[in-house]
Amino acid sequence: MNVLILSGSPRKGGNTELLVEAFVKGASQKHHVEVVSVHDYKVSPCLGCNACFRNEQHTCAQKDDMAMIYEKMSHADMLVIASPVYFYGLSAQLKTVIDRCHNPIRDTFHIKKTALLLVGAATLTELFDSILMQYQLSLNFFKLEDAGRVLVRGVKYKGDIKNTNALNEAFELGQQI
Repeated sequence: MNVLILSGSPRKGGNTELLVEAFVKGASQKHHVEVVSVHDYKVSPCLGCNACFRNEQHTCAQKDDMAMIYEKMSHADMLVIASPVYFYGLSAQLKTVIDRCHNPIRDTFHIKKTALLLVGAATLTELFDSILMQYQLSLNFFKLEDAGRVLVRGVKYKGDIKNTNALNEAFELGQQI
């Protein structure tokens, strides 16, 4: 299986990146895994112009790095969304990429499974609720299988995640897919 991870953290060496690395170690034992750090790509927000719906190739009117991400998504069987949580939502970088999937090219993708890796500094029980609702709506709409979730609360500073069981959970989730 080809597994594509969209990592939304702009912070190198941070808790989200460590969580992704643990997942990759588990998943790469049986699958091809690629990590796309969306912060490294220049992707502009969706304009809502629907140009992609009006041409047969479904090309976006904007000429940026999203074309490279579409290409990677076209080869994926599974998509993993990894993000730090700021103000109860995904990182802006990751949300921009997801919004750009408002393009009929998504219907040509072979993605059947998804997983979610989230890291937040707060310890509130409802910290991930809004993201989980959007995630579930996407699963339902696209008829995707949820392969699992690792949700980590209370990790703020670089390396805090090492003091939790989350890295083991991510590794095991990677092994199980």
